[in-house]
Amino acid sequence: MRLNAYLARAGVASRRAADDLIKAGRVNVNGEPGQLNTFVARGDRVEVDGEEVAAQRLAYVLLHKPSGTVTTARDPQARPTVVELVDLPERVVPVGRLDVDTTGVLLLTNDGPLAHRLAHPRYGVEKVYEVEVEGEPDEAALAHLRRGVDLDDGRTAPAEARRIGPSKLELVLHEGRNRQVKRMCEAVGHPVKRLQRSAYAGLTLEGLEPGAWRELEPSEVKRLRGLRAQQPGSASSAPG
Repeated sequence: MRLNAYLARAGVASRRAADDLIKAGRVNVNGEPGQLNTFVARGDRVEVDGEEVAAQRLAYVLLHKPSGTVTTARDPQARPTVVELVDLPERVVPVGRLDVDTTGVLLLTNDGPLAHRLAHPRYGVEKVYEVEVEGEPDEAALAHLRRGVDLDDGRTAPAEARRIGPSKLELVLHEGRNRQVKRMCEAVGHPVKRLQRSAYAGLTLEGLEPGAWRELEPSEVKRLRGLRAQQPGSASSAPG
């Protein structure tokens, strides 16, 4: 494991902050100064400022994100964060982001490679949203959402869209652009009033009240690790 990843697994710092510690000469591996390209093997002794640190177990957490929490580890405005809701000895961080007023499924982990895979566009991880909008979308608006919407950062990939109430939609996306659902709905004339992510990569909110969390079952982790990249030209990998 690369040294910065080891320090992140140990809960010392993020990978980027760990790089700064390494460059500052504060990290030793087996008594020698660590380098950015140092790899840590089983049995190696890693010290930060003279204190030994050890990698934590891998942890995978499913959180029902409540409104009013920010999807970061720390917030300069001192708002409550999703990380503060999870009571584990391991340091876990959110995979992707949800707006402060958006609720629903959020995955947190200290498994960097898996987090990177889930966030990478080529894997087209399925995200399901329940959206309450202004007005009552007609079939033309739904068709527009399904075929893709032109935004300032390009056209969205095809999505699944259906009405589940007069002013309520279910959208299924395979992209993860910033504020994508809100921008898509606004572009078709129906600004979002409330937004909840009801499923992420097959994980749902079943049994979780807002603010509650649970660790994933081993079978769930295995399934996430088994996700395959989308084939070029598939609907979920269409250009944004």
